[in-house]
Amino acid sequence: MNRISAVFLFFTLIFALIILRLYYWQIVMRSSLKIEADSQHFFKFSLPAIRGEIRTQDMTPLVMNEKVYLVYAEPKNIENTATFAKAVSEIMTVDLTTLLTKISDKKTFWVPIKHKVNEEIVSKLKALKIKGLGYARESDRYYPESSMSANMLGFVGLDENGNDKGYFGLEGYYNRELRGKDGSLLQEKDVRGAPILVGEITRIEPENGRTLVLYLDRVVQHIIEKKLLDGIEKYGAKEGSVILMDSKTGGIIASASFPSYNPQNYTDFDKSYYKNSVVGSSYEPGSTIKALVMAAGIEEGVVTPDSTMDEQGPVRVGEYAIRTWNNEYHGRITMTQILERSSNVGMVFVGEKLGKNKLLKYVHDFGFGEPSGIDLEDESSPELRKSSDWTDIDLATASFGQGIAVTPLQMVRAVSAIANGGKLMEPRVVQSMKDDHGSVYPIQPKVVRKVISERTAKLVSDMMVLAVDNGEAKWAKPKGYRIAGKTGTAQIPVAGHYDATKTIASFVGFAPADNPKFVMLVLLSEPTSSQWGSETAAPLFFSIAKELFIHYDIAPNGY
Repeated sequence: MNRISAVFLFFTLIFALIILRLYYWQIVMRSSLKIEADSQHFFKFSLPAIRGEIRTQDMTPLVMNEKVYLVYAEPKNIENTATFAKAVSEIMTVDLTTLLTKISDKKTFWVPIKHKVNEEIVSKLKALKIKGLGYARESDRYYPESSMSANMLGFVGLDENGNDKGYFGLEGYYNRELRGKDGSLLQEKDVRGAPILVGEITRIEPENGRTLVLYLDRVVQHIIEKKLLDGIEKYGAKEGSVILMDSKTGGIIASASFPSYNPQNYTDFDKSYYKNSVVGSSYEPGSTIKALVMAAGIEEGVVTPDSTMDEQGPVRVGEYAIRTWNNEYHGRITMTQILERSSNVGMVFVGEKLGKNKLLKYVHDFGFGEPSGIDLEDESSPELRKSSDWTDIDLATASFGQGIAVTPLQMVRAVSAIANGGKLMEPRVVQSMKDDHGSVYPIQPKVVRKVISERTAKLVSDMMVLAVDNGEAKWAKPKGYRIAGKTGTAQIPVAGHYDATKTIASFVGFAPADNPKFVMLVLLSEPTSSQWGSETAAPLFFSIAKELFIHYDIAPNGY
């Protein structure tokens, strides 16, 4: 009986192993085995998909495709190999010996000769009228607006396999959608590997990439790029950035950084230029953050616009003395006057009223210390120190924008929450995608969270209007418009200390204040004509705003 049981168990085990092996072949390895089998029975010829375009909100193309071709040979159809190779190599400037090697095997169904061949060369090849030469449509990126929006767009290079791949910006983030899906042509072959002329031919058409339609306004982009270049030269800045956002949708209306590059010839530029400074570089925001800290104080009810504090002189925090930017003090002043005069001492007062936990809560709620989720590949986000690591002096300096790092995008996004009634939006560059069949895929605006109430947002907006009207940059403001804004000047940290001679000058604001058409941040790095934002970034902001009021047909309201 034991012998019978042992035999039964042995055959049961063998049967189970067979079942498992069949399962492995037919289920687990099905796809890879099918590919291997197909490779033994078919030649596969890839049919490249056409990469999707990138267009502005009015459908003006920023990135298009030039018509180019993959030129290939069909060795089995070539009548005279030597004549073929000589004629083709002379026109295409490819190595004769290499080409001869490629086309010598008559069993080969097809061999690629060269990718991205322009129409002029293809026309010359077609004029030869020789057998065994074929063409497949490909695409090569073309930029009708030259280098405009380069840092936002990114560029197309090659991956490790020699295939097109998007890098940086939109090209990198939306590479899969833009690339599409290649098709193929399958030709049946015999056991010797030779094509079966009467065999099965299967053609799978490529799925072309989707076209991206942006929030970007082409006219506004032209305005800010020209004005920014003029401003960098006028104020002797090392570099600069401008970004505009629609506070209602989070859409990026325009964005520019200099120095920049031309994506058509990206290899001619230093790689450091590829990074989009608006989303990938950090800076200390300085006084522009004061409007946000004030909004937190009003939202929490610890201050009102009319609350007062005594600005008698420097305020001591531990061993440190916090002074006003100009060493002037005005006695009893309101919270509105603190913003107007950009008082560091006054902001330390607001920060202390809020306390550590509430201040840090609003720093996070306004979107600092985390990626915004913008649809650009090269976004980064400076980390904030842990709550337990914040000291009294850290909290004091953070209340007026020193000792805390942000990106330009994070700052304009945070101020947008004041402009739109308190909502922190997810910023977006693309508003919809379109496919070859005419289908449109809109990307809906997304509210991340409610940061402050509409009441608080309105109060702080009015305070920012007064900061513009009564602040240091009031001389440059366009007459007749209600513009909410705040200047910023932050020293640049170098080797553990601040360099008093180098600053980041900025101005952030929105207009018209009661129904904003745009929120804009202007940033200038190390201006030499003046270190102050009120004398560099603010005039540049207002110069751009004047052009935008004309573009949007916004008339002065007599204000």
